[in-house]
Amino acid sequence: MRSALVEAARAAARTKNTYLSSQYHRLAARRGANRAAVAVAHSILTIVYYILKRKQLYIELGPTYYEERKRETVIKQYIKELESLGCKVTLKL
Repeated sequence: MRSALVEAARAAARTKNTYLSSQYHRLAARRGANRAAVAVAHSILTIVYYILKRKQLYIELGPTYYEERKRETVIKQYIKELESLGCKVTLKL
């Protein structure tokens, strides 16, 4: 089962504009191709489990999902840091 999932992960890495592809490339840059493939295989297994358990369709998160989520966290961290220094922060997005 592991080899089938890793093969599926490598195929997902070759797709364009998908969450799994961006996850693979983000991890491969830091950890290497093999570890990234195993991590994406784990994500695929998790996705399949929840699709079967909840009997719902797969919703593609998109290639920028992680960056957008991280963006919100970085903004909150900077606001907290500025407020700890005594600054009053108001955001205009």
